[in-house]
Amino acid sequence: MKHLKKTFFAVAMLLSLNLCAQNPLITHMYTADPTARVFNGKLYVYPSSDQIPPENVNCPDFCMPGYHMFSLENGSTWKDHGWVLKENECPWGEKNTYAMWAPDCIEKDGKYYYFYPAKAKKDQAFRRIGVGVSNSPVGPFKWNKSFIEGVSGIDPGLLLDDDNQAYLFFGGGQELFVAPLSDDMSKIIKSPIKVEGLPYGYKEGSFPFKKGGKYYLTFAHVFPQEGYTIGYAISDKPMGPYKYYGKIMDNIENGTNHHSVVNYNGKWILFYHNWALSGFNKLRSICADYMTFNSDGTIRKVTPTLRGIGNPTLCDTIQIDRYNEINRLQTAFVSGDEPDGWMVCETRNGSYVRFNGVDFSDGKATKMQARMASGQRKGKMQIRIDNQHGKLIAEYPIEYTGGWGKWCTYTAELKQKVTGLHDIYVSFTADAGNTKIANLNWLILQ
Repeated sequence: MKHLKKTFFAVAMLLSLNLCAQNPLITHMYTADPTARVFNGKLYVYPSSDQIPPENVNCPDFCMPGYHMFSLENGSTWKDHGWVLKENECPWGEKNTYAMWAPDCIEKDGKYYYFYPAKAKKDQAFRRIGVGVSNSPVGPFKWNKSFIEGVSGIDPGLLLDDDNQAYLFFGGGQELFVAPLSDDMSKIIKSPIKVEGLPYGYKEGSFPFKKGGKYYLTFAHVFPQEGYTIGYAISDKPMGPYKYYGKIMDNIENGTNHHSVVNYNGKWILFYHNWALSGFNKLRSICADYMTFNSDGTIRKVTPTLRGIGNPTLCDTIQIDRYNEINRLQTAFVSGDEPDGWMVCETRNGSYVRFNGVDFSDGKATKMQARMASGQRKGKMQIRIDNQHGKLIAEYPIEYTGGWGKWCTYTAELKQKVTGLHDIYVSFTADAGNTKIANLNWLILQ
């Protein structure tokens, strides 16, 4: 256990203080099981959290102390609203279990209801599900003093139908369940029923949504030879029966996955988690990628990317290593005196990287910052828009910063006014014979 905690500590030191919309979305703490919701036109995410086990605490699996929440601010910056609920604040929960698994939050009649699983005091059930209510999507929530009677399981997923009837999906194991909720969202009005039509195998992470008059139930599904995948089924009724249509996402290196689906600004997005930040599948990080549908309503399989979602704009950090295209250069974990993160490196004469969808908005940006390190003095870095040979908007002479691991921030004035959404191309030039030009961490429009 001591060796395990040393490993936890080592990977924790790699966490960044920045929040950015390129995958992973959150980098200052470990987050998992993201439920994304749009309230009043704003995107919120309600995840669980992983942490390094405290001293003298035995966490053989996941160590999950409670819940934070996040909202998308500006073009690609995520705001941490802090703790929603810590496990020992659960009125009916057993203390010090470090087992607060996936939550959900939904709006009904102007109020926001936060559902979560926990281990109940003096109760034989593996998990019960509780709820709190608030007048705001960011809380504070008033927590019900007891769990929802008649419900035993994990991973609450909520659906509010067009007739204002809410449904609670839950479960974990071979079966998933659904039950209609009362108007005040505090109890079920009919006994839960098994969701029919789902494939055999372990299932959890129920997340329902409605599109085009059809009901979609998405869920984590474990194949014996593959591990966790994200699957989906479709029905004409909210409580089923459903028909299984396949996978939305394949297994990611044989670890857990848990997800949600949301329509934000006309685009469908799949939220999920991986452990690319920590390198350890018990310390996870939430991610998101765009999701599309076929003409018959079936879902096209999503491939995880580093680029993720969002359009960085003024004052957002453009993590250039989350590229859309890369040519004759590489990415690596940041080196030297930079705190952490990733960088573009091994740049060569004529190499470039493309980053899609930077929002220059109404043209207020006048300059761009670049965080670079270099061990030589001859060369330049250029920023162009729309294609590799497009309009030149910024240029930086390459300067010796003290070495390839010594970082400096440079500012270049924009050479012309730029408005709207553009792809940017970052290219590197040097005298013939140079084998390296510069390392680049990030860019910021100002």
